[in-house]
Amino acid sequence: MRILMLSDMYPPYIGGVEQHVRNLSRGLTQRGHAVTVVSMHHPERAEVADEDGVRVHRLRSTAWRATSLLGMGGRPYSPPLPDPAVMRSLRRIIKADRPEIIHAHNWMVDSVVPLKAWSKARLVLTLHGYDMTCAKRSLMYYSRECTGPGFSKCLRCAASNYGAAKGMTITIGNWLTRGGRRSAVDMFLPVSHAVAVGNDLERLRLPFQVLPNFVPDDVAQASAPSDYGSLLPEGPFCLFVGALRPHKGINVLLQAYNRLEGAPPLVVIGTKWSDTPRRFPPKVIVQEDVPHAAVMAAWRRATIGIVPSVAPDPCPTVALEAMASGVPLVASRNGGLSEMVDDGATGLLVEPGDADQLRRALITLLDDEAMRRRMGEAAQRRAVSFMATTVIDRLEGIYRQLATGAA
Repeated sequence: MRILMLSDMYPPYIGGVEQHVRNLSRGLTQRGHAVTVVSMHHPERAEVADEDGVRVHRLRSTAWRATSLLGMGGRPYSPPLPDPAVMRSLRRIIKADRPEIIHAHNWMVDSVVPLKAWSKARLVLTLHGYDMTCAKRSLMYYSRECTGPGFSKCLRCAASNYGAAKGMTITIGNWLTRGGRRSAVDMFLPVSHAVAVGNDLERLRLPFQVLPNFVPDDVAQASAPSDYGSLLPEGPFCLFVGALRPHKGINVLLQAYNRLEGAPPLVVIGTKWSDTPRRFPPKVIVQEDVPHAAVMAAWRRATIGIVPSVAPDPCPTVALEAMASGVPLVASRNGGLSEMVDDGATGLLVEPGDADQLRRALITLLDDEAMRRRMGEAAQRRAVSFMATTVIDRLEGIYRQLATGAA
C-alpha cells in the first residue's frame, strides 16, 4: 500500500512520538509498503531524503517562519490550525505519491483535513495524547488531572503553560478545528482506552480502535556502549526513566524514596527542565543524555522499575521497555498505565501523587525476591502484545479494511 505518514517532528528530534513514527514507518517499509513521511524542518537535515527506505519530506511551515522571525524558534510543533505553507506542500506530495492511506499523529492533521476529499485517501489519526479535548494534550488542569474542558478554563490553563498569546492561539485553534477532524478522520487510533475516553471518542460515537504504542521485538537485546556499565551501581537498584518533571511524578518519587530505610540506590535517567528538582538525595544517581541502548542496558539490570506519573500517561514507552526487559513495575493507577500493568501480576499500581502508597509498594517488592521474579516473568510475557510484530499486524489489518471500505 501507499502510505503517507504525518508527524510534526521526526528523528533526529528525540521523543516518544518521533521514535514511534520512525519505528512504524520502518516496519511498514520492511513489509513491502511504500511509506512517505512528512515532517517539519530540521536545520541539520535535507528537505527531502531517503532514510532506511523511507522517503522523508521536511517542510518549512508558515508557523515556523513566523516564530523564527519573532525570535521564538525551537522545536517545530504544529499548531491546531491549517498551515498554508504545509497545505501547499502536502498537495504537491499527495499529487505525486497518490497515497491510499494518510496516517497523521498530531495536530499536523489539520493541514490535511481540507485536502482529504480531493486526495481520495482514507485518513487515520493516532491519538498519542488528549489532543481533541486539551490544548496542553496532557489532560492536566494546572498541576492536577482535569475534570473536563471548558473554553475559559482551557484559556487560563493554556496561558499558564504556553504564555498568553500562544495559549490563546492553541486553545481557540483546537476548539475551532476539532469538529473538522471528527468529520474527516475515518479511523481514530487512541493508544489506550483512557485516551479514547479522554478525547470523547466513546461519548461522540466516533470510529476508533485502541492501538497501543509498541517497542521493537528485539528491544531488550540492544547493546549498550562498553563503558556504560561502570555508571550503574554494582548491586540492586531501582530505575526511573523519563522527563524529570512534576507531571511525570519525579517529586513524588523522591518523597517516597527519602522515607525508605536501607533501600538500594535509585537511578534516574532523563532530561532536566526548568521545573526539575534542584537537589537529589545522596543515593539518587542522575544521568542525562543517555543513548537508548544504554537505557535498555539499565532496564536489564534494574531490580524494580518505577513509573509514578501524576498526569494520566497515555501509553508510556518506558513501561513497555521495562516489561520487555522482565522488570516488575510500580506505576500510577491512571491513564494507560492501568491497562498496561496487571496489578498484582506484572507489578503494583498506586494512586498518583500518593508518596506513602508508593513507598509501601516499593517496600513490598524490595522485601520479596520471589514476587519480583514472578512479576518480571509475567511482565515479559505480557510485553508480547506491545511488540512491533503484534501491533503492526493489527495496523495492516485496519489499513486494509479502510482501503476496501470494510471498516
